[in-house]
Amino acid sequence: MSATPIASGQDARNGALRLLHAVLIEKRMLTEAQSDLSMYGADAARAGRLAGLVLRHLSRIDALLRPHLKRAPALRTQAILRLAVAELMLDDAAPHGVVDSAVSLAGAVPKTAKQSGLVNAVLRKVAQDRAGWDALPSATLPPWLRKPIAKAYGRDRLEAIEAAHLAQVPLDLTMKTTMPEGLPGTDLPTGSRRIEGAQVTALPGFETGDWWVQDAAAATPVRTLGDISGLRVLDLCAAPGGKTMQMAAAGAHVTALDISEGRVRRLRDNLARTGLAADVIVADVMEWEPEAPFDVVVLDAPCSATGTIRRHPDLPHLRKPAEIETLTQLQYQMLDRALGFVAPEGRLLYCTCSLLPVEGEFQVKAALKRHAGWNALPLDPTDLGLPEQAQSPHGLRLLPDLWAEQGGMDGFYISVLRRDG
Repeated sequence: MSATPIASGQDARNGALRLLHAVLIEKRMLTEAQSDLSMYGADAARAGRLAGLVLRHLSRIDALLRPHLKRAPALRTQAILRLAVAELMLDDAAPHGVVDSAVSLAGAVPKTAKQSGLVNAVLRKVAQDRAGWDALPSATLPPWLRKPIAKAYGRDRLEAIEAAHLAQVPLDLTMKTTMPEGLPGTDLPTGSRRIEGAQVTALPGFETGDWWVQDAAAATPVRTLGDISGLRVLDLCAAPGGKTMQMAAAGAHVTALDISEGRVRRLRDNLARTGLAADVIVADVMEWEPEAPFDVVVLDAPCSATGTIRRHPDLPHLRKPAEIETLTQLQYQMLDRALGFVAPEGRLLYCTCSLLPVEGEFQVKAALKRHAGWNALPLDPTDLGLPEQAQSPHGLRLLPDLWAEQGGMDGFYISVLRRDG
């Protein structure tokens, strides 16, 4: 009677093991690995959810396992143990079923079959150690990220951010104009529609292009610009097009530029679905030359994307500290380039989905020192439906613990610079 669920569960577990190997060993993005999984429906969803649980709680899982392992097991055995602990401690799964399934997974491959006994022994002990699990700190970020975040915002805020990373992430939508009838969810103070646990393509208004998926934090930068109807706007690093669509829906004449042909295809698809228009260009911002300056230039610069960890738990396991220096240098160069595209009395909107001030506040402060005739416009977070604590030097700082009781938001830094006439 239980054969089908068990088989289905094993398919999902095997999928989760493949995803963990892709992220932790091959250093591939989780979304990319999921697209290669060749799994569909409930099994694919469960495989992704289980892999995400392990990635979010990896340091805690390893800390629980460590006393029970005299030496590091084979990589697949290690992944099986990690997956089983996630099920035992985070997924409310029956201990005997989890242990039996883990032993079966180990035995299914000759290389790990000889460690089936180890898997059985370790997990039977771990399953009885709920107190040990509860006593472990719930840090989710690696030390190289925790240190600068604690320095910038304080240890209490760091812990609140890490707690937000562990919460179930809702779905945020941006409306093209009016909300379609029957769309579930609640309206956020910033104007986004927030929905819990929905299948995107099945929601009212998807086929007719009435909205697009966009985290509330990501939708905020464009809203700082106010009325942009009729203005010539350049959206740099535009794909997949959330901000392009926002500005086109607001009546701006948008030129959307991105270096990636693949990402631009997604942007074109999104424009087609929503019935919105923009001039789309595939080019390198460092080489491209406009025919005339723009009233508004938007630069959502390439960054560490650490502000999106709540939605992408693989990021802490893929990023390296050395990458930050490379990215900040690129942001420096892109900012200088983008400022040159702005017409007199025009504006530049700079933003990054990063938790790190070196990719946000510090970049704007340095740019204002390098370029005379530019000023950061004051931004009142309460005018945008945000709490006062979002105020930051030269702009706004959004962090994942804002609206924690409502599901949080991505981390973002936002600044609007105006050029003197």
